[in-house]
Amino acid sequence: MPGFTVAIVGRPNVGKSTLFNRLLEQRKAIVDDQSGVTRDRQYGIADWNGKVFNVIDTGGFVSRSEDVFEKEIRKQVHIAVKEADLIMFVCDTTTGVTAQDQEMADVLRRSTKPVLLVVNKVDNGERALYATEFYSLGFEKTFQISSISGSGTGELLDEVAACIVEEAETEITDKDGNPVPKFAIIGQPNAGKSTLLNALINQERTIVSDVPGTTRDTIHTHYKLFGKEFMLIDTAGIRKKKNVHEDLEFYSVIRAIKAVDESDVCMLIIDAQNGLTAQDVSIFSLATRKGKGVVILVNKWDLVENKATNTARDYEKTLKEKLEPFTDVPVLFISAEEKTRIFQGMEKALEVYENRNRRVATSVLNDIMLKEIERYPPAMARGYAVKIKFVQQVPTAVPSFAFFSNHPDAIKEPYKNFLENKIRSHFNFSGVPVRIFTRKK
Repeated sequence: MPGFTVAIVGRPNVGKSTLFNRLLEQRKAIVDDQSGVTRDRQYGIADWNGKVFNVIDTGGFVSRSEDVFEKEIRKQVHIAVKEADLIMFVCDTTTGVTAQDQEMADVLRRSTKPVLLVVNKVDNGERALYATEFYSLGFEKTFQISSISGSGTGELLDEVAACIVEEAETEITDKDGNPVPKFAIIGQPNAGKSTLLNALINQERTIVSDVPGTTRDTIHTHYKLFGKEFMLIDTAGIRKKKNVHEDLEFYSVIRAIKAVDESDVCMLIIDAQNGLTAQDVSIFSLATRKGKGVVILVNKWDLVENKATNTARDYEKTLKEKLEPFTDVPVLFISAEEKTRIFQGMEKALEVYENRNRRVATSVLNDIMLKEIERYPPAMARGYAVKIKFVQQVPTAVPSFAFFSNHPDAIKEPYKNFLENKIRSHFNFSGVPVRIFTRKK
């Protein structure tokens, strides 16, 4: 299932964030070792027994209002119930069942989503005895854990993995039988996602059909433009509610994560007047961690005051500094309202899609890269010369390259960055994350 999403809910101070961190730690190091990726405290990717899923910690979204539970938490539970595929309801054995727990349980029992009741802080026999009180909440699947020590989390993760049913994706293909590229429009509320979509729809009457999304509220639109076909996955299904921005942001985050999961290339729309927000950077790093292509569209460029000659250049430079280390990303300045450069945006997304599927012949790769390595060899390790003898592209969805060496462990991150930069300078992988692996020859 693309983007199976688990939401962790519960009242404050029951240990949601500790559990969240614990679930993400199960991640194999190779996946999380991407340099420059800071884990977001609100969402991440976990994997257990080969099943990969998104985890969302609703605790990170709670505003600091006076009566936190009454307004915010209840709202978030409702959103989580609506949007996530599975709910982890966390309680604290040391306080027993509280009125807030009861209230939350009432909301969750009415939902059709699977709920796992997680009784936390069970780290001795006495607390295990107290934990039995929580069976009164009436959830069939109850787990006693200690998220600090990790005890009991294995059984909990086994249950999550059992709930993830792999569904065959219905692949839409063109007349030659090739899969149609899928582009997701992501970005903050008000950045102009709907306007961009409408501008594309209204200008071109060549839409083939609206394909209902596999996930709620993402709208798939099938296009034929410039002799090319592609699917647009739109997350603009976030309706403006008359409530605080926290939960609107929470909605948009879950939707964006799902759209990212389904897409090949993400078009990140930024409001030119607000610039790149922390949330945008998080979604960007999530997309790159998931190996998706990225194009950045700076929207509402027509509203930027006194555009001097270098404004766009300086703007792009500042933007890329925030995205380091992955800066080989196309940036276009558009106005969805004025329909300026919006089709260049689509063309750029198609280019990035081609780059993501680029395969470099092994002979060409070795010819070029071994010369670069000879000019600037890796540092010596424990007095030995580190030799890289052979390079090949690994057959994966994300462009990945294996460098075979006599001392693979001696090749450190800075040198891997050098190798990646050289690959980028010789072959066009603009907008696409590139993975570098070292193997024993």
